[in-house]
Amino acid sequence: MVDLSWVLGHARVSFTHCANPVTIVSKSGQSVPLPELIKDVTPPCHLNPLLFNGHLQTAYTVVKGFDIPVVYKRKVFTSNNPAVPGTFAVDFVHRITSGEVDSTLPPRTTYFTDQEFGEIGSNDSKPMLVTLHGLAGGSNEIYLRHVLAPLTTEEGGWEACVVNSRGCAMSKITTNVLYNARATWDVRQVVSWLREKFPNRPLFGIGFSLGANIMTNYLGEEGGNCQLKAAVVCSNPWNLDVSSEVLKSTWIGLNVYQKAMGSSMRRLFDRHAEEIAKNPNIDDEEIRNCTYLYEFDRYFSHLNTAGQGLTSRHRAVQCGSWGYPTERAYYRDASSCDSMLAIKIPFLAINAEDDPISVKEAIPFEEFKQNPHAVLCSTSLGGHLSWFQSNGDRWFANAVSSHLPRRYFLN
Repeated sequence: MVDLSWVLGHARVSFTHCANPVTIVSKSGQSVPLPELIKDVTPPCHLNPLLFNGHLQTAYTVVKGFDIPVVYKRKVFTSNNPAVPGTFAVDFVHRITSGEVDSTLPPRTTYFTDQEFGEIGSNDSKPMLVTLHGLAGGSNEIYLRHVLAPLTTEEGGWEACVVNSRGCAMSKITTNVLYNARATWDVRQVVSWLREKFPNRPLFGIGFSLGANIMTNYLGEEGGNCQLKAAVVCSNPWNLDVSSEVLKSTWIGLNVYQKAMGSSMRRLFDRHAEEIAKNPNIDDEEIRNCTYLYEFDRYFSHLNTAGQGLTSRHRAVQCGSWGYPTERAYYRDASSCDSMLAIKIPFLAINAEDDPISVKEAIPFEEFKQNPHAVLCSTSLGGHLSWFQSNGDRWFANAVSSHLPRRYFLN
């Protein structure tokens, strides 16, 4: 029998997990297997029937205007990792609207004064969310605000911050490289700083798209020493090499998605070209001539080896700012599909199987069956960071809010 539920916008919701998962103990002492907890609080996935495939869902973000106000205060941190010196911006959700405007920052964002930041810190036990955005994005991304806005109200009771990737969200870089897909060092520094300033707050993590990949890598690197209590990732591309190859194999994948992401990264490069140009290993002319994301990753992430016996244009720039011989070597190393196996905290991943960017072929279904701390929630519809419902809300935002219930994780 043909399944026509998609005509009504009804997406299938599936769960993939280990046969012997961990259990979560609530304040009341109730013990619940992690998959059962997640299944119980996951809302039905009823999406807009007019957006009946991943392309339409993903495109709707561009054509539909949204105004979900989230106010931020920004602090620029100096990296404490000598291997990756520089600065990065962290935006903290701020409930008080001052009316101040700073044209050098994204909307509704202003800097902390020295006095304000000097007084930061608390012994309260409010839950706090550490957030990582997607490719070339930042704290002002609408998909991110869909999640943060309801959580950080007085009623929601959460605090939150967004760790902006270097050079993103109108931040300045102070070294001659941007970030990459395995850039876990800044979130690690922020989590340690938060633990010091807010010793009683339970810390949680969330990542979106490329930020989901970075968050997953961070959690895997930390393993049993992770200071986060639980984490959620949305639309993680998982295996960057597979995702890239699948995108390149179709006309729409190459000429719509690869091209759009390449343009985003090229614009990011242009904003910081003066500083990046100081890097002798980067050929800025090659980057400016890029059309697709994989070309940008090739020319930005690789060393210019002209005159060293490499004549093919596709191998004219290699082992670049991050030391990779090819862009595919970079993708394989930066992928998070294997890192997920080392995660030791409750971990939920949400992916749509019709996502045209974080493709189904890259989702590590079998690996999820091997980690008792991890659960994959996959939907048959939803696109990339979309899941639009008929009222304009995003299903995944409601799902995320449901998956961090205080009665279970805040014991």
